[in-house]
Amino acid sequence: MHDISENPSIEADVIVVGAGFAGITAARELKRAGKSVAMLEARSRLGGRSLSRPIGDGKVVELGCEFHGQSDSVSARTARSVGIGSHKVYDDGYKLIDDGGRIARWKGAIPKVSPAALVDFGQAALRIERMRREVPQEAPWQAPHAVQWDSETMWSWTQRNIRTKAGRSLMRLLIESGMAASPAEVSVLHVLNYSNGTGGFRAMTTVTGGTLENRFVGGSHGLALRLAQSVTAETYVGAAVRRINHFSDHVRVSGSGFEAVGRRVVVAVPVPLSGRIEYDPVLPAYRDQLTQRLTFGSAIKYLALYDEPFWRAAGLTGMAISHTSPVRAVLDGSPPDGSPGVLTAFVTGPAAHAVGRLSEGKRRELLLREFVRYFGPRAGKPYDIIEQNWMAEPYTRGCYHAYAPPGLYTEYGPALKEPIGRIHWAGAESVPVEFGSMSGAIYSGQRVATEIIACDADDGPGHLTAGPGKPATSRSVL
Repeated sequence: MHDISENPSIEADVIVVGAGFAGITAARELKRAGKSVAMLEARSRLGGRSLSRPIGDGKVVELGCEFHGQSDSVSARTARSVGIGSHKVYDDGYKLIDDGGRIARWKGAIPKVSPAALVDFGQAALRIERMRREVPQEAPWQAPHAVQWDSETMWSWTQRNIRTKAGRSLMRLLIESGMAASPAEVSVLHVLNYSNGTGGFRAMTTVTGGTLENRFVGGSHGLALRLAQSVTAETYVGAAVRRINHFSDHVRVSGSGFEAVGRRVVVAVPVPLSGRIEYDPVLPAYRDQLTQRLTFGSAIKYLALYDEPFWRAAGLTGMAISHTSPVRAVLDGSPPDGSPGVLTAFVTGPAAHAVGRLSEGKRRELLLREFVRYFGPRAGKPYDIIEQNWMAEPYTRGCYHAYAPPGLYTEYGPALKEPIGRIHWAGAESVPVEFGSMSGAIYSGQRVATEIIACDADDGPGHLTAGPGKPATSRSVL
């Protein structure tokens, strides 16, 4: 891995912008196919939205993407292929739900609510499950009722389909905690497509049997670094791309103090951020409209560390959800051996906007106050608290993933992945399959590599003369 200041002039067959799971996968697959690659990363580290922090004894906590769902997910299969295993999230005991200050215990897939609200929410969830089965993952905009579903927000759908106040509140909680956005911001079609990628609507926020069941041993960041090993020599950090010039036979990618020239470029940064790059010639209007409309969710993640997971002795899983608290959800984030004890808290959606504006001291006070309400006085005395505000990350600007407002899929959906000349798109949101996840990012990297190999086969043979990392001494080959 190189600092871009040491290699300001680069040539390769394919320039990859962004070294998250999508960019890493694209680079390694292209290299495996015999292409020369140069991967440019604005940060000083790899991994994108994956970020693990060591806490001693070879253990880590997850500040970014964490859960890979079931064993058949794309990311789980990829991890096994490079020798990385999984461990289950602790889910033995009671969960907690905070309903306006009253905290109740519950077990099972559905929180403890009134029988009427339970039936009301249940029928709505079943309706969503039936609807989502009509949505093709590769092209949700081709669903039979795509225009209808993409014209409505999840809030308005909830108002029409859920009668009880408690049932509506549960739906709002599910969307805000699972998608880090308000139901009023998200189209019904997006919820259906996203649910397909998680294995079901209810699975979106479920531990056992859901998307939160498994984590990677050593952390998701460890997987990113393992995958990147084969392209370490072709990776350049500190390379914030500001401009892409694209021509009929080559591309020129540049930023402050560097330039990279290639036959093609893969833009593997989040879709909203890809619109901040300057393109010459300018991109078609439909692509600009897409990047302006696809919006990142809002999330702040907290990790509180204790000598032991004391909540387990009290018969609790460590999971808590709230209709009213800014701390929308809490999970047991402890390492596989349970030491130290870790509570992972998520402040999401509109609550994240408000909390993000508080001072550091006020944010800490709020977090500890809510932990004590959920788990008792001992929860107010962690030996460390780690905060990760993904909205403040300059090369991310939000989490967990982007979401589609009404009209985006049916108007601009194909632009998520359609190449424009020699510019190709990858990233967790660039492909509907397992949208927004580690798996979606990896899948997109595989897809775009296959796409480029096919395009080059149509164009005929040809490589740049200078290999990755070598000075671009001649432009005549282009």
